[in-house]
Amino acid sequence: MTNLARTPKQIGAVIQRTRKNLGWSQSDLAERAGLRQATISTIERGESPARIDTLLSVLGALDLEFRIETRSKWTQQEIEHPA
Repeated sequence: MTNLARTPKQIGAVIQRTRKNLGWSQSDLAERAGLRQATISTIERGESPARIDTLLSVLGALDLEFRIETRSKWTQQEIEHPA
């Protein structure tokens, strides 16, 4: 499945959705990514931008990858509430 995110809040929502689909707690994800649970919480809330190496650790733990592509024409509503 492809998820689109352009803001820290949207990235956090994708991470949270994926984590919950796996049945993991924030602590489970933190342990797998080598981070603190509080860091996962901050990322999922999109409160402040995460360092790229931290984000890559989280994505790797979730078996997700980071891609850079040409920007699509999707609206913010379509990104935050995929069909």
